[in-house]
Order: sequence, then structure tokens, then C-alpha cells
Amino acid sequence: MRLKKYLSFIKIEHTIFSLPLIYGGVFLASDGMPTWRILILVLIAATFARTAAMTANRIIDAEIDKKNPRTLNREIPSGKITKLKANLIFWLSLAGYFATAYYISLFCFILSPIPIIIFIVYPYLKRFTHFAHFGVGIGLACAPLGGWFAVTNSFEGILPGALITLFTLFWGTGFDIIYSTLDEDFDRSHNLHSFPVKFGKRKALLYSMMLHFVSFVFLAGLHFYSSFNAFTFVFLIAIAVLLFFEHKYAEKNVELAFFKINSFVGFAVFFMIIFREIL
Repeated sequence: MRLKKYLSFIKIEHTIFSLPLIYGGVFLASDGMPTWRILILVLIAATFARTAAMTANRIIDAEIDKKNPRTLNREIPSGKITKLKANLIFWLSLAGYFATAYYISLFCFILSPIPIIIFIVYPYLKRFTHFAHFGVGIGLACAPLGGWFAVTNSFEGILPGALITLFTLFWGTGFDIIYSTLDEDFDRSHNLHSFPVKFGKRKALLYSMMLHFVSFVFLAGLHFYSSFNAFTFVFLIAIAVLLFFEHKYAEKNVELAFFKINSFVGFAVFFMIIFREIL
């Protein structure tokens, strides 16, 4: 039960959004099969980074979560986890992340503070701007870029890595807008900023659809630039279909649109890259 509490605290199930993209970046950058050393170290670094990010988010938003009926049962507002323990988890995760980044390479270690800064700044954005959703997109976009750098240790030949990163940025921003519709009334009454608060739910979902269209354009660009094959084209079409259904259900079933469909999108991108390497 204690383990379940901590796994719930860091939302371990949300790794299905980031992990396929991280390994997508790794395999995209690799000439053939990546080494087991890189695969394991990337997994460890990603786990520590994501734990630190979610813990920082929970600590920073604790007072807001306490006022929101949807989130008041989260671990810190409900008292299941104290802020002291949450801070301990954050600092231990941060230390583990930096140490693992160092073991990957000095290049990755030098760049490693950038995602952490993004993760810490992001929760504050909704207090000031309705563009806060881009904080989620930028944070998630660090995943494939981090995987790319773990293999290449340089900016040379980065265009494929940049394309998958841009896909992730607009994809993550778009689905965060969908998720934020759950809190439209609460955010408006507490002077918090989001697309639904600024534009209304219908128009916000339209902007989300536009962002997902842009994300797909970047993914299609990656597919054709990087000499993918007819088999991987099937995955590209599947991703387009998944994004279509995400917006078909975005207004009626946020859980289906945000969590379930997007988890399939992430894995479809990963397998598109994997089959490019295999075939």
C-alpha cells in the first residue's frame, strides 16, 4: 500500500507518454541497435527526471490542489505524504538524475539542468499566462531530445532529432489543453490561466486540434526525411487516425482522449521508428 501511494504520487502511469518518445530519440539517433549501457542509463535518468518533475509539480501546486475538488485527494493536500517527504523525494531524484546524466556523458551532464529548470518553471505559468500549456509541451519534448543526445553527444546532424522534438512539443501542448478542460470552471474562479479560460472550451479544443495537426506535419516530415519505409508509413497513418479520434472524443470523454488514446500515439511513434531500424 505504501508503494502504491508513492507510485500514485508521481503518477507512474504517465510514463507511457514520455518513455516511448525517449527511446524513440535513442533509436532514431542510433546506427542500428543502441548499446545496453545506453538503454539502461537512459531508463534510469528518465525515471529520476520524471519523478523530480512530478514531485516539483505537486509541491508547487499543493495549495491550489487543496482548493480544487478534483485534486484535493492528491497525496500532499490529503496529508498522505508530507511536504517534507515530498521534498526529500525531489532532492534524491534530482541527485540520481544528475549522477546518471554524468555517467551517460559529460555532454549530457552539462545539458541536464535545462529540463529541470523547465519542470520547475512550468507549474507557475498558469498563474500568469494562458500559454502555460506550452510548458507541458516543452517539458515533454525534452524526452526524445534527451534520448537523441544520449547517443550522439553533439548537435551535429540533429534535424531528425529536432523533428521528433517538435512533434512532441505540439502534441504535448495540444493534449494538455484537452486535459485542462476538466478544470475550466475552477481555474476561472481562482484567476488561473488556460486556453479554456481564455477562449472557452469549444475554441480551446479547436486550437488543440490545430496544434495536433502541426505536430503531425513535423512527424510526417521526419518520416519522409529519414527514409522510412512503406511499413512505417502504416504507423504514420495510424497516428493520424488516433489523433482524429482523440478530438472526436475530446469534449465527451477526456479520460479516453487524453490518457488512453495518447498512450497509443506515443507507442505508435516508437514502433514507427523501431521498424525503420529493423526493415
